[in-house]
Formats: sequence, C-alpha cells, structure tokens
Amino acid sequence: MSLNSTWRAGATLVLLPRFDAARAVELMVKEGVNTFHGVPTMFIALAAAAPDAVALPALRVCVSGGASLPVAVLERFEAAFGARIYEGYGLSETSPAATLNQPLFGTKAGTIGHPLWGVDVEIARAEVEGRIELLPPGELGEVVVRGHNVFSGYLGRPEATAEAVVDGWFRTGDLGTKDDEGFLRIVDRKKDVIIRGGYNVYPREVEEVLMRHDAIAQVAVIGLPDELHGEEICAVVVPAPGTAPDAAAITEWSREHLGRHKYPRRVEFTDTLPLGPSMKVLKRELRARYADRS
Repeated sequence: MSLNSTWRAGATLVLLPRFDAARAVELMVKEGVNTFHGVPTMFIALAAAAPDAVALPALRVCVSGGASLPVAVLERFEAAFGARIYEGYGLSETSPAATLNQPLFGTKAGTIGHPLWGVDVEIARAEVEGRIELLPPGELGEVVVRGHNVFSGYLGRPEATAEAVVDGWFRTGDLGTKDDEGFLRIVDRKKDVIIRGGYNVYPREVEEVLMRHDAIAQVAVIGLPDELHGEEICAVVVPAPGTAPDAAAITEWSREHLGRHKYPRRVEFTDTLPLGPSMKVLKRELRARYADRS
C-alpha cells in the first residue's frame, strides 16, 4: 500500500532494512520525510525515542494500520511529533485497505474512520451463519466488507471461501461498531475475545486502559485456561524504561479503572512482545507460553 501510493503520488519512498526507532528518526530528518506509514508498535517506539533525538522530522501525515492503535499511544506520538495519525483498517483479503480516517469526513481517535472509495463496510450479526444480517448503528457485530478490493477466494480452498464470502460480503472475523456519523470502531478479533465466568471481555478495551499506566510501555491481554472461570485475564507487560512495576499493584490499579469482570487477575512481565513480520503482536505465542505456567 505504501509503495503503490508513493508511486501514484510521484513521491520518494524511504526504507529501512529493519525498523529501529532512533535510526528511523535520524533517517526521516536526513531525507526530509513528511509522511510516515507504520503499525502501532512502531508509533510506540517512536514516541519513546523522541525525547533523546537531536532533531525530529517535520511530519505532515502519519497512517497507522495492521493492528489497533491505543488512543494513549496516539496522544503520546502526536504530542511528541506534532503530527496527526490517521488510523485505518484492512486485511490481506481486502487488498489490503478498507477504511481510513480521512480529512474529508473528519477524524475520530479510537476509530478506523470511513470506508474508502468504492468500498462498503458494515456491521453484521456475528452469530448468524450462511447469510448476512446487517445491524443498525451502535450495535456490536462482525465487520463485513464488500467492494472491488475484496479477494476472489482462497486458492484451492472452496469451503473456506464459501465460509468467508457470504452474499457478496467478506466476513472479517473482527468485531466492531458503526456510529451515527459512520465512523467504524474495531472492538476485537472474535477469536481473541475472553469469556470469563460467562462474561465477554474484549482484550483491546483492557489494553486501552492499561496503556495509560505510567509504568507500562507495551501490553498484550490474553485469555488463559482456568478451572473456575473457564478463562482468566492475563496482561503481559513490557515495563516502561526506568520502572520496576509490581504485578499486584498493576492489578489493583486496573481494578480501579475497569469493571470487576474485566481487570487482569494475572500480570506477567517480559522484555519484548513476540512480533510477526509486519510487527503485529503474536498473541497465540503468548497464550502458548503462559498457559504452560498456569
């Protein structure tokens, strides 16, 4: 997406072999970069690197995608760099962009904006199989996409294609809402929802709150098997530099800021979170790692 849009604009694309926040800041200053495309882990690292930088780039536009961007991270980055982040959304099956916060429609922090030209994005009843039943604004359901960007199917997997593309709509597997102004919001992946004692807990909501804790640099919330509640909420925390947070203290702080069935009863610390090639946090690896310690 970054490559093709750069060509279309007749601009210059500046690349790093591997992302390093301090090096990225230096290179953006050197090359006069005014637009940055990244994933949330990159914006977290850039905001942390900003105070030590000799100079900061004069960024005009920043686009975040690949995973949900915590509002606390958006605020820290915009305060440090003075540039607005436009968060978007898409999947490989949607080639890849489907929605984006766009100046034309206004922006709203914590949302993925409006559909791109020629693309329809709606909310459908998640539990209905074999057909698409669209929901009105404000209702929580599965995000579905229709348009020229949607893929034709999975190669050699007709059953998987029939399950994913229903009535011309691609079922994303993401849960979200759409407000009265048309802004879309991702709540979480269906497969990541934690069911604790019969209550649905959405990890992203918990992560949004935890990212406002002064001693937390990064966090991933996962569900682990639990004999009593079915699943227990676990927060895997990367401490902020120069801090030594206490697990019990974080749990108590969370209890004050989250509902009684949402706060993490278990807190684990790690130096880094496992990331995939696109720098998304690999929650399946965290679940496998910490389930063995239950």
